Amino acid sequence: MFEVNFGTLGLDEQLQARGLKDVYEANLARALAYGETLAADGLLPFARQASDAPELNDVGKAADRIRDGFKHLIVLGTGGSSLGAQAAIAIARYLPAHISGTATTIHTPDSLCPFEMDRLFAVLNPKETHILAISKSGTTAETLAQLLACREWLEKGAKPENAGEHFTFITEPGDRPLRTYAEKLGSPVLNHPTDVGGRFSVLTNVGMLPVEVSGLSARAFRVGAEQVTRAFTETPATAAAVVGAALTQTLHVHAGVSQVLLMPYAEALRAFTRWHGQLWAESLGKDGQGTTPIRAVGPVDQHSQLQLFLDGPNDKFCTFVTIPSLGEGPRIDAAEARAYGLDYMANRTIGDTVTCQSRATQETLRKKNRIVREFVIDRMSEENLGGLFVSYMLETVITAHLMGVDAFDQPAVEEGKILTREYLAKL
Repeated sequence: MFEVNFGTLGLDEQLQARGLKDVYEANLARALAYGETLAADGLLPFARQASDAPELNDVGKAADRIRDGFKHLIVLGTGGSSLGAQAAIAIARYLPAHISGTATTIHTPDSLCPFEMDRLFAVLNPKETHILAISKSGTTAETLAQLLACREWLEKGAKPENAGEHFTFITEPGDRPLRTYAEKLGSPVLNHPTDVGGRFSVLTNVGMLPVEVSGLSARAFRVGAEQVTRAFTETPATAAAVVGAALTQTLHVHAGVSQVLLMPYAEALRAFTRWHGQLWAESLGKDGQGTTPIRAVGPVDQHSQLQLFLDGPNDKFCTFVTIPSLGEGPRIDAAEARAYGLDYMANRTIGDTVTCQSRATQETLRKKNRIVREFVIDRMSEENLGGLFVSYMLETVITAHLMGVDAFDQPAVEEGKILTREYLAKL
């Protein structure tokens, strides 16, 4: 699954040198007590998504129908209704079907951009396109606007006998606009779990339907999540989520750390950083509190943000995610490298370079008195990504508990939604 590394000096020694060890241990005890309470209560709904759950049969059938009938899938959803799926399916691009171009292509216009919608409508064939609309509340303005535009585009271009066959919906049960629309259209509707919020929904049908369409395995994602939740329940004292929450709270309150950096050294995890950014910011930014998430991807952001991380204010808790890649990727010709004075590259692979860059960046940050955490996952797989999802969600919830805020609401965001509707009504 994954291992957590704090460097050769170790976390306790680094905290001791900063005079933070006692404070950290107090926060760790609080985090552990809450973790044990969660474990005793059977954990939270987002962590109880089972790999043998009956609803995965419905997800599989819906995915088969989409894959068999359509070359393109447009996922309409914003925030948690899209970011989790984007993070999950990012590894599918390395599957043989995607490399050969035979897989269903998934498009995720999660930002309501008029130019992006125009572009999609211009390049896609509506006859070959399926629409998946996702909104927990069934009232998300951006999703509804995109849906109405897609319906008009599809009916004008494809002129289908049954437009409902081009649509699938995910929303909560009850009287809500999205469900009413789906029923009138005669399209399939999957129930969004009522006890799982959007930004925690990646392991539900919200994230797992796109996963299945992409050719990945929803069950494998959940197997990985089950492994992490089982370990959390059995030994919460060593769980990455407990340690991470206690450390974040300690550094924030007692060391002036106001930002959390997530920097994977894998292009496939770029979308994961966007998912984490929403999860962290919307769950913890309340009552004048919270730490700001920063997204970066190595090695490319060594050439854009690393100067700030190294030589700017020491106000960041840095987490790296790495995958062993020594010997992986194209190998650099030794003679060519030496001909240009690049002896250190001779006969090395691209994976060798990335591995050494990650090590060097982490150690340089530590020498600059930064505390750096590294998640080392043994390979890029559905199981490992499912485990990372649930670990970060648990860490977020425990951090919220230590801060004294509710991880599951977003009261400030609701004010903006109300004003948006008012402004639209006045146009």
